[in-house]
Amino acid sequence: MNRPGWTIGARLRGRQFRRRPDRSATGAWLAAWLLAAALPGGAALAAGARATACAAAEAPAGPQLRVTVTGARKVAGNITITVYGPRPEDFLARGGRLARQRILLQGPAAEACFVLSEAGVYAIAVYHDENNDHDFNRTLIGMPAEGYGFSNDAPTLAGVPSFEAVRFAVPAGGLQMTIRLRY
Repeated sequence: MNRPGWTIGARLRGRQFRRRPDRSATGAWLAAWLLAAALPGGAALAAGARATACAAAEAPAGPQLRVTVTGARKVAGNITITVYGPRPEDFLARGGRLARQRILLQGPAAEACFVLSEAGVYAIAVYHDENNDHDFNRTLIGMPAEGYGFSNDAPTLAGVPSFEAVRFAVPAGGLQMTIRLRY
């Protein structure tokens, strides 16, 4: 019997098993990072950067990042907005987020406000949790079943966009950003 992910030849020759390169469905990558972003866990501190909801009592004094998410195909569930700091290795990594807000969708767009501890480089990933189960749902073949998007409206044709494609600078005066959902 051949186990998925292991080569037959290595087993027959009695050598140690070697992993095959991952050839999963195109949507599996997106699902993995969105699931990691949706999982509970502590927020990571990246190079001293912090982000908090504007309405929070413990919000630091710093620039505000206002995010508007547009393009929801139906008014249901919530929009989950995740902010990442300046370290590329934290982008989409489990526990790598600085802050996350889930905004109840009451119209075709949702807005969130984050107070940042300092001006600098950040990145954002969003998804439309249509059924409000706090999970990024996929189709049977692993493609996204719910809307998603990134800062800079970075394209996702052949996988998750790179940190370089989604990063943006927040000046000391703050920033307003709009992200369009893709389905």
